[in-house]
Amino acid sequence: MGLFSSQFSNVVEWQETREDVMFWKWKNDEIKKGSRLIIRPGQDAIFMYNGKVEGVFEDEGSFDIESQIIPFLSSLKGFKFGFNSGIRAEVLFINTKEFVVKWGTKNAINLPAPNLPGGMPVRAFGNFTCKISDRDALIDKVAGIKEMFTVDDVKERVMAVLDQLLMKWISKEGKDMFNLQANAYDISKGIREDLDMEIYKIGISITGFNIQSFSYPPEIAAMQKKAASQQMVGDMNRYQQMSVLDAMGRPGNTAGSNMATQMAGMQMGMMMGQQMVNQMQGAMNMNQNQPMMNQAQAAAPAGGAAPKFCPNCGTPTNGANFCGNCGNKLV
Repeated sequence: MGLFSSQFSNVVEWQETREDVMFWKWKNDEIKKGSRLIIRPGQDAIFMYNGKVEGVFEDEGSFDIESQIIPFLSSLKGFKFGFNSGIRAEVLFINTKEFVVKWGTKNAINLPAPNLPGGMPVRAFGNFTCKISDRDALIDKVAGIKEMFTVDDVKERVMAVLDQLLMKWISKEGKDMFNLQANAYDISKGIREDLDMEIYKIGISITGFNIQSFSYPPEIAAMQKKAASQQMVGDMNRYQQMSVLDAMGRPGNTAGSNMATQMAGMQMGMMMGQQMVNQMQGAMNMNQNQPMMNQAQAAAPAGGAAPKFCPNCGTPTNGANFCGNCGNKLV
């Protein structure tokens, strides 16, 4: 990472050898006459003199410090290199790209849940993106005391408040505690906004925050699988039909064809069995209705003669024209 330890260095540059460094401070005893500043793509160079920002350079390229840099420095515009003299200055190189950082909860977060006194433990993982957005705040809060700042430094700050933010936004947006993934977008959006407000204090913006997955304790996961299985069994007929069609549609799949045949046989057997049950139930119903039909036939008059039993109350008529019990007319 360091470039020159000698005071006779004549090139001021940052040769990035690590992709996780957000800024790096070039320090030397003196910048000598004839020195050059090299700015690579994705870098900004900030000249600092006596702890004060003198100039910011964003264009990539190679520049002569005496003729192309010093004339633009606020306090050093009239500086002239003399014999064996140099500038005691610092150059802060900033990485302007966006960084992707993975995160994950170290310990389970106990979320308030009904009928669970201690809460339901949930873990989560995902990633967030960040970049330097306020150079002045970064210099004032961080660069003044550090020579290098990495992604891990940002991650440490994020993880310090992430558990509280997860609990806050899951409580707000987690409409289904057992299916938090369905509301992951809204939860992530709220967390990103709060994180950005917190981390922006040191000049860094949180440009994105994603929750890739929530994980539950094994007991909860087992309950979810069992509930899904029961729901699938509730529609077993449709599941079997789709399995048969899928197996039959695979060309050259002997095992699949055998399975399809077996499934089709099972389906036909189930259909035949259902038909037999229906027929038996029909016969039983007919047998139960037979006495009523016989009674009605007995009560019906034959050839205009009085019926043997009153069709109204069932009392024997004994050949009378009117029922002796209810008075109903028989002929």
